[in-house]
Amino acid sequence: MRGWWQDLSDLVLPAECAGCGRSRTTLCARCSAALRGAVPSRVRPRPAPPGLPVVFGAVPYRNAVRAVLLAHKERGALGLARPLGEALAGAVRAGLVDGGVGGRGAGGRAPGGVLGAVTLVPVPSAPRAVRARGHDPTRRIAYAAAAELRRAGVAARVLAVLRQRRAVADQSGLDARQRRVNVTGALEVVGGGSGLLSGNGRIVLVDDLITTGASLAEAARAIAVATGYAKIEREHGTEGNASGAGPGKADEINRIPFRAAVVAASPDSFEINRN
Repeated sequence: MRGWWQDLSDLVLPAECAGCGRSRTTLCARCSAALRGAVPSRVRPRPAPPGLPVVFGAVPYRNAVRAVLLAHKERGALGLARPLGEALAGAVRAGLVDGGVGGRGAGGRAPGGVLGAVTLVPVPSAPRAVRARGHDPTRRIAYAAAAELRRAGVAARVLAVLRQRRAVADQSGLDARQRRVNVTGALEVVGGGSGLLSGNGRIVLVDDLITTGASLAEAARAIAVATGYAKIEREHGTEGNASGAGPGKADEINRIPFRAAVVAASPDSFEINRN
């Protein structure tokens, strides 16, 4: 109910920019440029939790970007899903062409330089948060990102196959260690989800924001267990790193198609690109 009402309100009520408050527009040109204009790059929180896959972020989480994400997530500004999805799609593309994802050749591309199929798996929100907000913001952004990727010729789909198997506390106010403890073992793949994930292109875990990386690491663990990649890692000494390669088994392990992409990350986490 809230979803269609919010969409209708966006059409008939006076709008102001979600990023800066400028009137008569839901997203002004300057704030749109802040969201869409950056070059996506690899990010990594410090310290990074065990099992965190390679993560690419579209933009730093600050100023207008922070305001836009909060407007979409907490205030139900559903019309912002498309520009946020476009930003996320850029981070997904950056991850796919970095480092030979999925064992499809140089740069993670299929023969001929065309990006192959990709499955976006959103990190789920807590059920109580979805009920309170009236929507799942990460899932909505994931669908917008998949649509943007398809417009660019990438065979993209969304599989919302992760769910919480137990309740977790609100992550806000927790430090990195507490967040890790809070979410460890909290996610699982729904029944039948492992079959949908196996053998259908590269998997990219997606979220709107990365802070400590605990949620993405737990999502990677759950996917690895469900699809059998965790077994490969245990056998070859790479357990706890969903994107790592073990000695003597680099080719096999590098075929594990894990990457993660987010809309925004702490500005400090982008420092990995300056080393």
